[in-house]
Amino acid sequence: MLFFQIVLLILISGSIAFYITCALCTLQFFTPKKPVIKPSEEGVSLLIPVCGIDEGAWENWSSFCQQNYPNYEVIFGVLDPEDEAIPLLKDLGAKYPDRVRLLIGLKPRGINYKDSNLSYLLEAAQNEIIIFADSDIRVIPDYISIVTAPLEDPKVGMVTCGYVGKNPGTIVAALASFGRCFDFIPSALISAAIDGGFRFAVGPTMVTRKTTLAEFGGLHLNRIGSDYNLAKRAVEAGYKIEFSQHILESDTTGESFRSFFQREVRWARTIRFNRGSQYYGMVFCYGTVHSILLLLISGGQSWTIALCLATFIIRYIQALIAIFSMNCPKLLLWLWLLPFRDIISLIVWTLGAFGQQIYWRGRWLTIEKDGLITQVDS
Repeated sequence: MLFFQIVLLILISGSIAFYITCALCTLQFFTPKKPVIKPSEEGVSLLIPVCGIDEGAWENWSSFCQQNYPNYEVIFGVLDPEDEAIPLLKDLGAKYPDRVRLLIGLKPRGINYKDSNLSYLLEAAQNEIIIFADSDIRVIPDYISIVTAPLEDPKVGMVTCGYVGKNPGTIVAALASFGRCFDFIPSALISAAIDGGFRFAVGPTMVTRKTTLAEFGGLHLNRIGSDYNLAKRAVEAGYKIEFSQHILESDTTGESFRSFFQREVRWARTIRFNRGSQYYGMVFCYGTVHSILLLLISGGQSWTIALCLATFIIRYIQALIAIFSMNCPKLLLWLWLLPFRDIISLIVWTLGAFGQQIYWRGRWLTIEKDGLITQVDS
């Protein structure tokens, strides 16, 4: 029993250090606000792969077409010619005929259907600057201006953004938002500090130039975590990755717990295969759960009660700093869920530490070294 107490004490100490580091990195990154660089107003192509209809799809897609930017196009791509999103996308094209193009029935070129879709859109793009954007995010009218501006620096090879559901309507959506706001983005900032700069991108928005993308090898159609892989190759080619202070809005209100959980496990296993042994260091990210376990094992001794309270206070302070730094005040209404989110996160991390199979858009895939994927035979 003493052995387990010592192990938990080590884990809790590491977790407290992690929470404090998250808070400090978040404050340092988001304050003060960086000055906005005036973009060149070059032509921009927004490339958006679509599979099905996400929550708030019409509002999400319309937001791409309502940009305060003089010269841009929005190209949507759909692999399945029977996809339920097609009628809605056609309506969108009718409303914005000078902005929207729609490509339908794009035969998969690789195991990663999303990147296969993007490869067609990339070929159709008429502009040098390209934005790979997910279909389930909603953007502000200055989105293009904000995310393309850093490319004025020739050393910047890619720009990316974090994303959070700022106003979740369900418990599941709140749990998803917590993971992104309190854990993923702060952890990304710590990783950048350790690596001496950002060496990864975030899938919902990746901005680059066609020529730059070609320099570091273009899209790879048989990998999972292509956002991570693209950015890694950009850095290896001598470019910088710019992580924007602008946080995107992503609404997952209509998502089921099962879908949420499968996605989290998929991400965990993807991180493990892309980051290698660094993945196992994430065991120090779950201090609230470790402190509860220590409290139970020790029989509720006074010192473990004090340590548990201290851990929870530090964790909640770190969460509050993330909320206000990323302008997500409506998440305050859901803060009672934080211990449950941490329990789920530890379960997901444990499942992510083993196994190779993931479930993605109706298919079971196997991940291999460096994020290579193969489809599981049905």
